[in-house]
Amino acid sequence: MTIAFHDRLSAIEDRFDALILDLWGVVMDGTDPYPGAADCLRALRRAGKRVVLLSNAPRRESVVAERLAGMGIGRDLYDHIVSSGEASYQALARRDRPPFDTLGRRYLYMGPERDRGLLDGLDYEAAPVDRADFVLVTGVVDDSDGLDRYHGDLAAAAARHLPLVCTNPDRVVVRQSGQRVLCAGAQAALYEDEFGGAVHYFGKPHPGVYEVCFEILEGVSRARILAVGDNLETDIRGAAALGLGTVLVQGGVLAEPLGLAWGESAPLDRLEALCAGHGVMPEATIPVLAW
Repeated sequence: MTIAFHDRLSAIEDRFDALILDLWGVVMDGTDPYPGAADCLRALRRAGKRVVLLSNAPRRESVVAERLAGMGIGRDLYDHIVSSGEASYQALARRDRPPFDTLGRRYLYMGPERDRGLLDGLDYEAAPVDRADFVLVTGVVDDSDGLDRYHGDLAAAAARHLPLVCTNPDRVVVRQSGQRVLCAGAQAALYEDEFGGAVHYFGKPHPGVYEVCFEILEGVSRARILAVGDNLETDIRGAAALGLGTVLVQGGVLAEPLGLAWGESAPLDRLEALCAGHGVMPEATIPVLAW
């Protein structure tokens, strides 16, 4: 399969009525919006396209919206936000399916202080590993952390057979500076692969969050929905598995392995080789989010 190259989304606007658009690595880098991203969202709205922002952010959707507004990306630029953090919160609030229906109320928290309040308002409490009923992972404590910092707690949790709730399946994200930051998916993978622990994932590429998007986009055929993201393992694999059109943004997490500065494009043969190595091939690619 050959990936089609386009320099902007407007080149293929006749192919879609709605977008499921990734945030980190496409719209912003976690701190600032990418140049032109807000303008692209405005153009999409003018063109009558519906936009759902689907993020593996380990935060409530209201928190994500507030953060985006502070970057100049207001609610008028999209229809709805769907976040992995919200999906995690709702599952732990409802407790209506295994294993959450029998889960205890104490959790070992693993993540930065800014996300510690994910379960605020619910009947749960943080606890040390020897008293916890499960592990709640939102990411690394510090952006410079390696996985060695979490080895001891994860080993202790696995010895007690604690389930782990992963609120962000991404393993790494990249800032505009090029800094690569580990995400909760990296800790969850360590828990599964090295310690044999049980992990429950919320977010892309798992189908549950896409079903929420489809409900929001009721009336739009899946054949007319385009998923745009920068991560092959989450954004592209998850959308392709559900039959959506896929567009890969090169300026996010793949910029380093492709040897690109932000805004540059890789030769298609190099990009296709990288995608083939991951076993997933997007239909099209763009350098950055632009209309």
